[in-house]
Amino acid sequence: MSPLFQPGRSVWKVERAHRAAVLIDGAAFFAAVRAAFLEARHTIFIVGWDIDSRTELVGDRPPTDGFPTNLAAFLTELAKRRPELQIHLLLWDYSLVYAHEREPLPRLFLNWQMPPQVTFCLDSTVPFGSSQHQKLVVVDDALAFSGGLDLTIRRWDTSRHEPDNPRRVDPAGEPYRPFHDVQMMVDGEAARSLALLARARWCHANGGEPEVRPEGERWPGSFEPDFTDVEVAIARTQPRYHREEEVREAEALFVDSIARAERTIYIENQFMTSGVVASALAHRLRERPELEVVMVAPRSHDSFVERRTMRNGRIRFWRTVKAAGGDRVRLVYPSIEKAGQSTYTMIHSKIMVVDDWFLRVGSANLNNRSMGADTECDLAIEAATDRERSAITSLRNRLLGEHCGVSAEDVAAAVARQGSLVRVADQLCGNGHCLIPIDDGQPDRTIFARLAERIADPARPLRLGRLAGRLLPRLLFHGSRTVGRRLAKREDRRAARKREAEAARQPALNDESAGEEGILGRAGLLVAGALALIVLLTLAWQFTGLKELAQPDQIRALLEGVEGEPWALGMVVGLFLLGGAVAFPVTILILATAAVFGPWWGMLYSTAGVAASAGVMFAVGARFGQGVPKRLLGKRWDRLRDRLQRRGLLAMVALRVVPVAPFSLVNLAAGAGSIRFIDFALGTLIGMGPGLAAIALMGDRIAKVLSNPSAGQIAVLALCVAGWIGLSFGAQAIVSRLGERAS
Repeated sequence: MSPLFQPGRSVWKVERAHRAAVLIDGAAFFAAVRAAFLEARHTIFIVGWDIDSRTELVGDRPPTDGFPTNLAAFLTELAKRRPELQIHLLLWDYSLVYAHEREPLPRLFLNWQMPPQVTFCLDSTVPFGSSQHQKLVVVDDALAFSGGLDLTIRRWDTSRHEPDNPRRVDPAGEPYRPFHDVQMMVDGEAARSLALLARARWCHANGGEPEVRPEGERWPGSFEPDFTDVEVAIARTQPRYHREEEVREAEALFVDSIARAERTIYIENQFMTSGVVASALAHRLRERPELEVVMVAPRSHDSFVERRTMRNGRIRFWRTVKAAGGDRVRLVYPSIEKAGQSTYTMIHSKIMVVDDWFLRVGSANLNNRSMGADTECDLAIEAATDRERSAITSLRNRLLGEHCGVSAEDVAAAVARQGSLVRVADQLCGNGHCLIPIDDGQPDRTIFARLAERIADPARPLRLGRLAGRLLPRLLFHGSRTVGRRLAKREDRRAARKREAEAARQPALNDESAGEEGILGRAGLLVAGALALIVLLTLAWQFTGLKELAQPDQIRALLEGVEGEPWALGMVVGLFLLGGAVAFPVTILILATAAVFGPWWGMLYSTAGVAASAGVMFAVGARFGQGVPKRLLGKRWDRLRDRLQRRGLLAMVALRVVPVAPFSLVNLAAGAGSIRFIDFALGTLIGMGPGLAAIALMGDRIAKVLSNPSAGQIAVLALCVAGWIGLSFGAQAIVSRLGERAS
């Protein structure tokens, strides 16, 4: 066994494959998977970060096998023709941050509408903040695929990457830019080990014990192997969770293979933020003055989340490598300028080639989370023969040539002529394809960008308690300080204009009144800053990486440890108080409390928590904010305050029934607005009571409907929601009638 491949450190297993092929781009992968599925007789496992029923399972040319092209329809027809075939689909039970990228209601399209031989599982058995990122397809435990591609939409493309391919569209008919990714296909013992990994993932998420039963030869006859009778290493990432120990083989293999590089390292990767890998590259570049590194990445990150969380890390990564390698390193993206059209290829692959002896294809990005927070699976080959060295070199040249618009032979000739992989990347262009240096500009140094990085790209799974203890104080401090500074500047300008106007009409105020005015202004700034911060936090819980925290399962995990303890009520109330201070969604807290303590105790505990949180925030607004409306509205505030005090109960009921503002903001504003506490308390009880009772009493049924819905459960839930709305508006009508009589 190679000294590079050390089981328990840098690899899980090293197994022999009769054949291995590198499938470059989606058309090749989808065609190979389709051909393999048609040969399946017993089992198919699809394990992914994403699976989309609408995926078109086609290659470079339309298929002629008579089966549908749509993935769901294809699997349905396959299952009908082969009743003995069992098909298992597992995908990550994803965070809502990615909801816009995923198929809505995957259970509906991948489970309910499929034949009974097709079983479906949403994998939620990874730690908080982690994802199931392995991309495995296994057929009869005899043929396996692993790499960077999922069976999902917006992944298909050919290696030509034309800027205007009419077949490169999503299910809505919208075109997307050229897309590049790579998968490896293996058979033999290597496939058997990947089958064990896929089955273990399935059993961990869905129950049972993994049992591998390879059946026959399933290699698609139309695909020539790049390697025969070759040893394949399997490297994983597995975060520590429950009974599973932490595995960081993928990271160790990156470091160990880089440490053996002599002349060239070629990398393709979607994300580059890992400080460990950057340091390994920098160290080897200093050790080997002749070493060159070419890194191909996306020009920029498309999604809002990725731009806010991965860009800064890539800037640091590149600066570390550049400082060590100087002109011997490149960070580039594939640009396309053709027929008056300008675009670029999206790099989604995770490839590393070291010299001519090491090839790695997998799912692990060069970011922090792929090193320790997500589940990953990479395959690696260390050349043992001249034939294997030639195959590795040819694959690297083919990949580089694809981005430069030329053949692998043209790249080989250019490397021989130039004697430098970096110069080839700089100069080789063909058919409108070139590699262009990436310029990410200056990093975002705001505290919000740094906190978003911590949440979205952790080196290990996030721990909710530790995260809150470390990040929320910074967020609160920085947010209030920033808002306070801006408001203070605005207040200073207003005060200056006011002093100028007062000076023209009357003598300056005496020192005592000026002091009182200063104190009042500072208090107003504090309350205004708090209000602004609550609004910002409310948006953050919905539209940023913090959204992953705002899940009932995360709060439920905190509360399960205190169930049955005498101080459970204190814990719940404390959690509601903390949630109110940071504008955490109160509905999530109520749902989690009901799920842990049951409907009746859950309703009691939730009511106590809601009352405590509302009362404290009301008191804060009443203590520090009553002067703010007076300053803003002058004498008009006196008239408005009288009306609020007469109709405060009706106003509070309306705000609770139709929550037009965040829970904490309403509480704070009510205190600052001089609403009587009795009206505030009764309005909160009347307006929120029916909804709180419905959520608490139906919490378990809501969970069942969401996890395994049926027509009857959906009907019951709809009736409960209708009843909740009816009770709430009925309560509002009664209070309104009473208010009219009182006036």
